[in-house]
Amino acid sequence: MNLNMKVEHQHIFVVIPAFNEEQSIGKVIAEIPLIDKKNVIVVSNNSTDATEKVALEAGATVLSEQRKGYGWACLKGIDHAIEESAEIIVFMDGDYSDFPEQMTNVIAPILDKNMDLVIGSRALGQKEKGSMTFPQVFGNWLSTHLLKIFYRAHFTDLGPFRAIKTHALQKLQMSDKTYGWTIEMQIKAAQHQLHFCEVPVDYKQRIGTSKVSGTIKGAVLAGIKIIFAVFKYKFVR
Repeated sequence: MNLNMKVEHQHIFVVIPAFNEEQSIGKVIAEIPLIDKKNVIVVSNNSTDATEKVALEAGATVLSEQRKGYGWACLKGIDHAIEESAEIIVFMDGDYSDFPEQMTNVIAPILDKNMDLVIGSRALGQKEKGSMTFPQVFGNWLSTHLLKIFYRAHFTDLGPFRAIKTHALQKLQMSDKTYGWTIEMQIKAAQHQLHFCEVPVDYKQRIGTSKVSGTIKGAVLAGIKIIFAVFKYKFVR
């Protein structure tokens, strides 16, 4: 990556939705490169453990979103980042399944190739054994194939580790509050003809139990919501 960046580090923000991630959130924040820790926005999504305390001690900006849902937490973080003049917003999970140091690779196509959106693809990277469940692997395969069929958008993953220019994100008018957040962004990026690409990212077993893929109910609901989104944004504008 060209370190003579067109975007100064103080205008890059990271949004991390977090629900009861006290064991992992400090590790995630510590390994985020390039930016001041205050530019890391941890949105506690109705956490009942010490997630907020640990994140504050690690130097992050901590917000609270009582309405449960991944999308609600992302929207809260986005609003704050925009208030702070963010030009690039990075999203990653708080469970330490991502490799935060790879943020440099994720934002590189925005800085060097003027991409609007970059998806960190676990399908293109190295996955630790057991890091993704069968429903996750199958769901990603099905969803990305549907994106190709209905939107001519070539993705290999709906991974949460991603970066987007703020002005491009505002065009998308993101609205999903729960499981459909990631695919909504990718669908709307195709509809708005944004410049997007993928980069390989590695993936490891998360700390703690997944609130979505770790339960049958969560996996089923997420799958239904994602498939519904494919058709919703195709036929309802």
